Amino acid sequence: MARLSGTEGYAQEAPELLKAYESISFAEAQAVALRLIPATPCRVLDIGAGTGRDAAGFAALGHDVVATEPVNEMREGAIALHPSKSIEWLDDGLPELTRLRERRDSFDVVMMTAVWMHLDEAQRRRGMPNVASLLRPNGLLVLSLRYGPVPPGRRMFEVSAEETIALAGAQGLRVVLDEAAPTLLKRAQPVTWKRLAFRKG
Repeated sequence: MARLSGTEGYAQEAPELLKAYESISFAEAQAVALRLIPATPCRVLDIGAGTGRDAAGFAALGHDVVATEPVNEMREGAIALHPSKSIEWLDDGLPELTRLRERRDSFDVVMMTAVWMHLDEAQRRRGMPNVASLLRPNGLLVLSLRYGPVPPGRRMFEVSAEETIALAGAQGLRVVLDEAAPTLLKRAQPVTWKRLAFRKG
């Protein structure tokens, strides 16, 4: 699959990023999501799964996980770091999520952690209906929005909560969480985050 726009810089920096992202625990990174998702085993989709930390964390809790990661170097590193029979890895990505939609797959939980900010406005408008189509009735979408300087060589956009809530609402997703999220990675320049969650139906 050709490189998706928004993935710039990740292939070249994969070894360093794998180490940095793995320095944060799953419990720390997904404390908010863990309050919202079902305690009983369910089907989870992790879009832009990166190092596989979160996919592995959900699998360890007994969930059936599909992890998509369009950057080969990140996906291969993640599989090596977190081998698990409970995780299916796919080379797929936003905004189209072509392979997932072709399979007519559906999920109880969809995670987009540090992903949405890589899409420009047109891609976000195309992407949200595709994401919503993968959610089962009463399914949960959890995503994060990033605010701060863009690292050299990366493609990122500041995305408002208001726009995201409007796009989700147009797809029948109602907001159930809108709160600031802690910054877990130490950076030279400050970065802040917002976490949003939506319920389908």
